[in-house]
Amino acid sequence: MKALSGVRVLDLSRVLAGPWSTQILADLGAEVVKVERPGEGDDTRHWGPPNLLDENGIDSGESAYFQSANRGKQSVAIDISSAQGQALVRALALKADVLVENYKVGGLARYGLDYESLKLLNPRLIYCSITGFGQTGPYAQRPGYDAMIQAMGGLMSLTGDPEGEPAKVGVALTDISTGLYATIGILAALHQRQHSGEGQYIDLALLDVQVATLANQGMNFLATGVAPERRGNAHPSIVPYQVFAVSDGHLMLAVGNDEQFRRCCDVLGMPEWGSDDRFATNSARVVHRDALVEALQKIFLQRKLDEWLECLEIANVPCGPINTLDRVFANPQVKHRKMKVSMHHSLAGEQAFVASPLRLSASPVEYESAPPLLGQHGRDVLSTWLGIGEEEFDAYSDAGVVGRPAGLVSEE
Repeated sequence: MKALSGVRVLDLSRVLAGPWSTQILADLGAEVVKVERPGEGDDTRHWGPPNLLDENGIDSGESAYFQSANRGKQSVAIDISSAQGQALVRALALKADVLVENYKVGGLARYGLDYESLKLLNPRLIYCSITGFGQTGPYAQRPGYDAMIQAMGGLMSLTGDPEGEPAKVGVALTDISTGLYATIGILAALHQRQHSGEGQYIDLALLDVQVATLANQGMNFLATGVAPERRGNAHPSIVPYQVFAVSDGHLMLAVGNDEQFRRCCDVLGMPEWGSDDRFATNSARVVHRDALVEALQKIFLQRKLDEWLECLEIANVPCGPINTLDRVFANPQVKHRKMKVSMHHSLAGEQAFVASPLRLSASPVEYESAPPLLGQHGRDVLSTWLGIGEEEFDAYSDAGVVGRPAGLVSEE
């Protein structure tokens, strides 16, 4: 039995934070129905190229971005600006355990699809709203995107070379973190509902998540009143914990304690550093960071990457190469952990996807379906959830309330 078997999720979210959360719920066995705009769908359907290529190498028109966050879901295209479309979504919400949305504050209230309206129909509904700034406060009405939240929430002030400009992280990490927090909140609310019998509202803001995930850097500021500065690839509180150039590339060294440092010194041919008052403890190394890093850099330039990796790993000193993604997916540990899976996509055929990192012994993740085409499961979902038959579905479709899938001979 899957961990979330029997849980029904209505996904009204777009882009990344909400879809990331609902994809995790789908991975865990929830039945997730994604409600999209007819003819357009989720914004990220159009965030390409790159797009998936079919078995003949022809562009399928399905963006790789959309594929990253929507596996395991069923897609229904419903026009919620119409009264009939609103009625359909209300009917689906009546059958759902969870609803996830990321409309602007108050955006769904005009359709009668806000929490206060839907909880009257379904008091057990867990309703998660994801916005840039939350439902309250002076910024509540502002739109929020990952990069601007990385900037406003302090992450960019900590990222990048100290002599260069602030930098955003290479993936939309605030969106992803918000998706993870959304999943945690939803699972907590499902557990609480077992005791109370009632659902609840989850107000989740990207800015709140970004501030919360400043972690040690946020606490460093609160403890000292001094705003941390960018250190490039170095760590503010651990030394040596950064990138070093070697004769043919770069090495990430991550020395986490004094014993590891002593072993590192032995490998470098400088065992005396392990007892040097300037370097023997991490606190001393932080104070004498510049002198130590300069000395380390001179030594690391003397040998090639693979030579350093071999001898440091033998000594059990944490280190690693800076892999490009081709090397990531070719890495023997990544391959052993099966972080790439294959699924059949309706247009692209057999396609590789990034796997879930969750490893549950009793209820493992199962990859049952690739991300859906727009409206691919409309007929099946409305039949299964609401008992809508062929003629009624066709009438909705003819009226433009429900979209039919494009590009498929069959919806099966």
